[in-house]
Amino acid sequence: MSLPKLGLTTGAGERRAVPVEAVSAQTLQTHVAGEAPLRRWVAAQGFEAREGTWLGCPGPDGGLARVLVGVDEACPPRAFGALARTLPEGVYRLGDGAVAVDAGTAALYWGLGAYRYTAYKEEEAGCRALWMVPDADAGVVRRRLEAVYQVRDLINTPASDLMPGQLAAAARDLAEPFGAMVDEIVGEALAGAGYPMVYAVGQASHHAPRVVRLTWGRSGPLLAVVGKGVCFDSGGLDLKTAQGMRLMKKDMAGAAQALGLARLVMGADLPVRLQVWIPAVENAVAGNALRPGDVLRARDGTTVEIDNTDAEGRLILADCLAAAGEARPDLIVDFATLTGAARVALGTELPALFCSDEALARELAAVADEVDDPVWPLPLHTAYRYLLDSEVAQIKNCSSEPYAGAITAALFLRAFVPEAVPWVHLDFMGWNLRERPGHPKGGEAQGLLGLFAWLERRYA
Repeated sequence: MSLPKLGLTTGAGERRAVPVEAVSAQTLQTHVAGEAPLRRWVAAQGFEAREGTWLGCPGPDGGLARVLVGVDEACPPRAFGALARTLPEGVYRLGDGAVAVDAGTAALYWGLGAYRYTAYKEEEAGCRALWMVPDADAGVVRRRLEAVYQVRDLINTPASDLMPGQLAAAARDLAEPFGAMVDEIVGEALAGAGYPMVYAVGQASHHAPRVVRLTWGRSGPLLAVVGKGVCFDSGGLDLKTAQGMRLMKKDMAGAAQALGLARLVMGADLPVRLQVWIPAVENAVAGNALRPGDVLRARDGTTVEIDNTDAEGRLILADCLAAAGEARPDLIVDFATLTGAARVALGTELPALFCSDEALARELAAVADEVDDPVWPLPLHTAYRYLLDSEVAQIKNCSSEPYAGAITAALFLRAFVPEAVPWVHLDFMGWNLRERPGHPKGGEAQGLLGLFAWLERRYA
């Protein structure tokens, strides 16, 4: 992916680049005090330097000479995510503002805001590029942006063009430049290969279910990543409403995010052995669809009663979590658009974090906050395990009670992870309902950059 597509440039454009100066509501007046024409212009325009707002300032010839951008001093670079689609066409650079801004982070936000999904609609005309100063690590910024763009593109792709086969192809496309290996088990072979719940969930679709596994690295601790790949979720026989089904092309966001994390890990050449597991299915309705009351036997032998066919994501994750745990990895991470309950608790913009180790959860959340990609720890409250008790099987796939849905879903997954293996579970929306600086509407990577920053420190 080229830097221009990411909204950035490293070419010889500094001289013609318009400086962008960061100011806050508290520093604006001091910043303009020494320049009377600028002070009068700011006052005439009513510019107050609220975060994400900007003011173009003319030069002697009437052309655009500088841009003032309002920032929040708690996270100054974030405001740059609002500029890549709103400034006039041209090349810009980070100028000397009243608030210090890290050049690389400003470029990252600029690129995050430059994204648009254009597979089915022509890209709008015009280009606004941020010139990256030499001391900004263009390679690091580019890798992060490419990972986020990949996640967003996959989530935004409609189910008509992204079913299990295409998701497997995306994994192969990712693997090739890094020398990673991809294998997959497809259709009826899943049951015999130890993925019976993946097969049971996906068998009603004419798009064959599959488990895709990407492996990379020859030495170091083993990092296992699992991503929920429900390419479309009708709810199965427990059918969703029309409104509830409308965004269900995004129910494979966990798989997209797992691939995004793989890109970051391989691109940074982290000293780990990486395994990525993607159970890819369509949860469809047909005569052979999974039924409420059915009992499945999972990969590890656990019997699971189906209370609701719309709680299918945890079933396919369970088989792959069990498979990932068999090698006793150093860490297991899973990503899933798993529960509406997590959205009720935390809203759509804050992923729920569950972790088998409370100290690890606090550490991860702190690092994620540092990079402005927050997650919020929720408890694995084992006292709620009774809500998953079944009269006919060892466990049921969801509670019949309308309480603690995110916690009980996490407790279900926890049952398939080896007790001694550290485990991180991220339950996220995968979709922006509104436009924010650096976060366009549509598919989104949530918690990805924060988690990767934590992994970099863990395996440095």
